[in-house]
Amino acid sequence: MESEEHKVIFEKHGVFLHTSAKRHNDQDSMIPGILRIIEKRSDVILQWVPVEEDGDSTQIHYKKDSPDSTSCRAEEDLFDPGYEPDWAVISTVGTRTRAQDDLSAQKPGHRGKWAFSLSLSDLKSIRKGKPGLGWSYLIFITKEGVSFQALHFHQGGSKALLKALQKYVILATSPRDSRLYLVYPHDSHALSHSFDELQLFDDGSSDVVSRFFQDPYSATFGGFSKVTNFFRGALRPHDGTYQRPLSEMAVGLEDEPGFEVITCQVELGERPVIQRQVPVSEQEWECCFDPEGRVINEDVLKKRIFSGGLSLGLRKEAWKFLLGYYPWDSTTEERKSLVKKKTDEYFRMKLQWKSVTEDQEKRNSLLRGYRSLIERDVSRTDRNNKFYEGNDNPGLVLLNDVLMTYCMFNFDLGYVQGMSDLISPILYVIQNEVDAFWCFTGFMELVHHNFEESQESMKKQLAQLNLLLRVLDPALCDFLDSKESGNLSCCFRWLLIWFKREFAFQDILLLWEVLWTGLPCPNFHLLIGCGILDLEREALMHSDYGFNEILKHINELTMKMSVEDILCRAEALHQQLAHCQELPLNVKELLGLVEIKSPAPSTDTASPPQPLSPSQVHELDLTDSVSPSQPDSSIEILPTEDTTTSQSLSP
Repeated sequence: MESEEHKVIFEKHGVFLHTSAKRHNDQDSMIPGILRIIEKRSDVILQWVPVEEDGDSTQIHYKKDSPDSTSCRAEEDLFDPGYEPDWAVISTVGTRTRAQDDLSAQKPGHRGKWAFSLSLSDLKSIRKGKPGLGWSYLIFITKEGVSFQALHFHQGGSKALLKALQKYVILATSPRDSRLYLVYPHDSHALSHSFDELQLFDDGSSDVVSRFFQDPYSATFGGFSKVTNFFRGALRPHDGTYQRPLSEMAVGLEDEPGFEVITCQVELGERPVIQRQVPVSEQEWECCFDPEGRVINEDVLKKRIFSGGLSLGLRKEAWKFLLGYYPWDSTTEERKSLVKKKTDEYFRMKLQWKSVTEDQEKRNSLLRGYRSLIERDVSRTDRNNKFYEGNDNPGLVLLNDVLMTYCMFNFDLGYVQGMSDLISPILYVIQNEVDAFWCFTGFMELVHHNFEESQESMKKQLAQLNLLLRVLDPALCDFLDSKESGNLSCCFRWLLIWFKREFAFQDILLLWEVLWTGLPCPNFHLLIGCGILDLEREALMHSDYGFNEILKHINELTMKMSVEDILCRAEALHQQLAHCQELPLNVKELLGLVEIKSPAPSTDTASPPQPLSPSQVHELDLTDSVSPSQPDSSIEILPTEDTTTSQSLSP
């Protein structure tokens, strides 16, 4: 297989792919194969090919495909490996399509479909099996989120493979999971080299690098606090001399994908004083429509709703516009026609679950599970509200029916605990089953990612909240980091159901209609969270709270805050950020202050990778970035072949 263009660096026979560990009696559930590391002129490839029945391994030829290529099998096409699902929490959500090495030709045979290859530059992490579970195995996860089938080393060799890989990449044990190896390019050593040159620390720079890998924010703001002035001066380029800024040196670290390291506090300027306006009145609302019933100026109307909210009598009508049920440019007659169409559609979906017999439901565990969970949640949702109080309240029946019908509308998502909190205020305001359902679907279009099983969106939002707070109040962030609360997990419920349980019921009606305007920026709900933390800043920092006490304090804020005060704080924070000239690019993109542009493909292979914006790392694995800070922990860097210190690897 070797040629001038392809050189086999490593080859191991007896590496099996288990198509399904549950099919013990099927010989083809364990496919033997050969694992190779192939060095090409411009790339290094990891390749596994099966051994066909005649004893020959499938041959694979490589070629660069177009960016539209879908060479790797999607996650849903892979068989269940049959192990305990602890490794399945690794992100498998791809964010963008890249050119990858594809299989352009392979020898016919039913085993050939299992062959795969990937470039080491696309490798994100490697998961090893638990000791004592039979043959050792490795799972390769790409930066695109694809998890390849586990490879089992029936004849040993997993340690030798990892050692061979270290010629091309750095393998580092995750500080949160000893069975997960994070993959970094060798350029990461530039970070250590730069600190050696600065000589800021007497004990060497290795610990600094470790802390950067684990928590770049804590390392920047906490570990360097003693030498802040010297640190800033040392990183400032001298005349005629270029020195890489810290934000570039820390690029690509696993702990903070998609976020720049902010090396110094941004000067935000004075915070403005915000005054809320009076709610939009019914008379003012009527003046916003032309004779045919169209909204004359959607933007002006949204700004009024944002600044003052809606009067009580308007919500039933206005929410249908805000939640996308009524188009803003529709006429009165068009809306009547739409309601008729949507009513028919709703009852067709409702009939689907209403017509299921008891005998059918016995054989439909999914529907049975949804029904049980919905009945349980409905029975305890806003029962102190008159609209839902009592055992035979018709409001409870409507709540149940709308949620069951949503399971028919969105089969993929179904029902997840917390959705009842979102539909309850809508049904209370709309007081019509059909209209409330379609308003609810509009709301779910905004927040459905919050309820996905992977929780990738929630991890991402918590990391974005941390980013904003880091700019607005680095001292508070340092305090929370020191109390192992820097991941802001205490704010999880806020973002999941949009502060539903943090404010009084009537206050939530105002808060949601303000957020539904989409003003003054995208992700304004994150600034609401920053506003709450700003309100509680003194109480938190001037206390002797630890992690448990901080969590308890945040939970006890329920029903004790003024929504008007928080809205004013959040808007003031936005204006502070919007007027700041030194605001990091990622923050600007997060708040819609600049247009997000997709990075053009670079032809300069020597250029370091640039930080990704939150929009470019949509639903990437942020597990590490929202994990509790552990500034004293260090990350294990696997030794290279010529390292004298031996460290054991036991995949």
